[in-house]
Amino acid sequence: MRMRHVLAATTTAAGLIAAVAAAPAQAAEYSSALKLKGVQYDAPGSDSNNCTTGNTKNEYLTIKNYSSSTTVNLKGYVVKDAVGNRFTFTNSHSLQPGDYVKLRGGRGTDSDAKNVVYRQNCNFLWNNDEDTIYFYKPSGSRADVHAYTRSGSDPDHNGYVNFHG
Repeated sequence: MRMRHVLAATTTAAGLIAAVAAAPAQAAEYSSALKLKGVQYDAPGSDSNNCTTGNTKNEYLTIKNYSSSTTVNLKGYVVKDAVGNRFTFTNSHSLQPGDYVKLRGGRGTDSDAKNVVYRQNCNFLWNNDEDTIYFYKPSGSRADVHAYTRSGSDPDHNGYVNFHG
């Protein structure tokens, strides 16, 4: 009888460990003023990464400063996808409390007034079916992370997923 309880407890513990290991990446909450607000992972229209006529600029990640009192400079922050494609904010771009920036694909002129930073790369960064977005502080510690799937995260299939309101 005692053996069965030990086996049941072991099975239950293994099930809990498996459930924790399988928890989605966005389940963790990180201490960071900057968070991923949302992503337009599927640019409207047919995907074209042509630098002149393509639509990579319509694919963007919105990063917001959720602090009520601290201005944060994006310089040194890193955005990565599940396979390691990355973008590093190399220039100073300060976000006031409540302010946001859209990190867009394609080429363009960064603008604090228009809240936009361009990746200066005409390749798409986010997958149209599913991906994970990692956001790192200049120190290398994680600021935020979110995974999405077209079927599970985007019920209206408009190509946009909201992570934080």
